[in-house]
Parts: sequence; C-alpha cells; structure tokens
Amino acid sequence: MKTLLSRNVLQLVSSFHQGGSERQAVQLARLLKESGRYEVRVACLDGGGALREEAERLGVGEIPEYKLNNFYDRQLLAQLRRFARHLRRERIAVVHAHDFYTNVFGMLGAAWARVPARVASRRETGGVRTPAQKWVERRAYGLAHAVVANASAVREQLAREGVAGGKVTVVHNGLDTERLRPRPNLARGERLALVGLPAELAARPLVTIVANMRFDVKDHPTFLRAARRVREEVSSAAFVLAGEGELTEPLRALAAELGLGESAFFTGRCAHVAELLEASDVCVLSSKAEGFSNAILEYMAASRPVVATDVGGAREAVAEGETGYLVAPGDDERLASRVAGLLKNPEEARAMGARGRARVEREFSCAAQLERTEQLYERLLRPSARTFEARPLAGREGVSENR
Repeated sequence: MKTLLSRNVLQLVSSFHQGGSERQAVQLARLLKESGRYEVRVACLDGGGALREEAERLGVGEIPEYKLNNFYDRQLLAQLRRFARHLRRERIAVVHAHDFYTNVFGMLGAAWARVPARVASRRETGGVRTPAQKWVERRAYGLAHAVVANASAVREQLAREGVAGGKVTVVHNGLDTERLRPRPNLARGERLALVGLPAELAARPLVTIVANMRFDVKDHPTFLRAARRVREEVSSAAFVLAGEGELTEPLRALAAELGLGESAFFTGRCAHVAELLEASDVCVLSSKAEGFSNAILEYMAASRPVVATDVGGAREAVAEGETGYLVAPGDDERLASRVAGLLKNPEEARAMGARGRARVEREFSCAAQLERTEQLYERLLRPSARTFEARPLAGREGVSENR
C-alpha cells in the first residue's frame, strides 16, 4: 500500500556531547523546526551529553536511543531492526546522519526501512579514521542518496576516495552568533573566573585554543611548542587550552617539559566559551587535518584574530591577512611569529577580529546553512512522486568495525 510522501525529517546524532558534529546537528534540528517546512525528529546512539536538554526543548517528541557496543555483534542487528521500525512508524522521509558512526548505522537502517531520502555527512579531510573505518564508511556512502561535506576541501577529499561528485553537496557550518555573545558588564577577571581561570590572568595577554583532546590530529604539541617561542618575544603571555579528552595529561606533561608550567592553563570542557573568547587576545587552531572548523568560526564570531594551520576548509573561512593568518601544519616557528606579531600590535589584532565577525555574519550564518540544507532535501524528494512504501522489514545487513 502506498501513501503520499511525508515531510518528516530525522536528524541522527552519535551523542549530545559538545562536539562540533553534535552541535551542528542540534542546531540544524532547531533551524528546521523553526522554518516550519518539515516535521523534525531526533534520534541518537548515546543519549548522554550537555546538548540533550537543548534538543528536548525543541519539542521534537521522543528521542530514541540505539546504543551500540560495536559494529559486529547481534546487538547491531537488533538495534537496526528497532531503528527501521521507528522510521517506518514515524513515516520518516529523510534521514540525515552527521558523523562516522551515524553514517554507518543510519544509512543501513534507513536503507532497510526504504526511507526515500538518505543523507550522510563528512566533516573532516583525514587524520581521524583507520583504513578499516574508511572502507566501512564508503559502503555507507553507497547506501546514501547524498553526502553533505562541510567544506569544499572535504568534497575534494571525498572525490579522491572515489565518492561520486554528483552525490556530494557542500553545506558550510552555520554559526549562531548569539551563542557567542558574552554576558554584559563583566570585567575580564570575572569572565576568566567563569571558566575556572585565576583572575590574575586578566593582566596578561591571552592566547587560546579551543579543541578536543581526544585526537592527535588537533596537534596541541605544535601549539605548546609555539607557545614557548611566543614567550621569548612576549614574556607575559599566557596560554589557555580549552577541551577535554584522554590526551589531557600527556599534554600537561609536555607543557611542563617545555617550561610552560606557570603559563599554560587547561580548562577541561568549557561551558563558557563566549566569556573565554571575549577575554582572549589571539585564538589559534593547530590541527594537522580538519573539515570546516567550528572553532575558527567561533573565534571570528567573537571578533578575535585567528592564527590557524592551512588545512581542510580553513582557507574557506580565514581571509589571509584580513581576518587572521594561515601557517603550514606543524610549523610552530611560523605559528609563534604570527601570534607574537598580533600580541605586539593590538590595534591590528582588533581590526582583524572585527573583519572576522563581519565575515561570519555575511557568509556563515545559520540562515545560509538552513537554505542549503532545505534545497538539498527538496531536490532529493522531488522525483515527483516518490512515495513512502510501507513494506515488511527484510534483509540482513551489517558491518564489522568497533565503535
């Protein structure tokens, strides 16, 4: 029996922890909900995380969880069956997955349920996945009708990996600039206290990096080596590393080894990013690989000059010499030179920051993200009348990769 295609869209996230992919997925769910063109649903593989409350406030109904220990035992099949039944019961017309794990699980389940429009995502150019994981993800892309890349550099990487160009659509990350608006009427020391930093830092120039400490690809060691060089030119400079992960303690040890014990401050997960950036003088990203960095957009939205490695989509965000500087990955000497130059020229730094804010508002708004995404959904659903087919569950598909 066939019925008319629904307008129900499901956003599938790995968790609600404050990573870039999770933040973008919840933001997109909100934007779609506010636009009123679709009925929005959300599902997850792990229901934990600080963004859960924000997702629940959207009024998207039940947020089912499909917890997985790995991609090779019976649990996968059971959870896929649950997921496919949910998709059919809710008459989901579009499933949009946002990272590696949801790409694999989501495209399998959506194909099993014969969802008419299946959208996977890629948010990095490399440095995160094993060869086995890349192989598995390419199989997932084969089940997708479209793959969203968050930068042209990511689209080019997908092409090198053999993903058909016609399947890939670039939708840059959108940034909610209101989220980066700090609390008014706070002194610099008070802003730092909110982040758990000592008030005496208010009298020192601050260089900040916001990046998780779970993956080597963020290359915090290059940031720390650059910090040592910066201190040779600006002795009062202090360095803030905001982010959490299992690499934190090794990085603390490296900071001490480099003689930065009194100048490097680790905040862990930062719940007050707006206040931290408002108190910072220069913001850095030292990654060896990226997709389209949320951190860079946040720096620019906070009117801070950016010094970033020239990887992934960084060049699509940072206007060289206008909103910041780009350096080669791993080049701590050049990174330090650019940072020190900005600390010594605060007027130039402020002007760069102001231009960065204007660039974000002009080119990387939530409105642009929503428009591009809705255009994609409409194109996928257009073949006038693809229909939602209510058929029995069939098939037995799985993958073999640890989560």
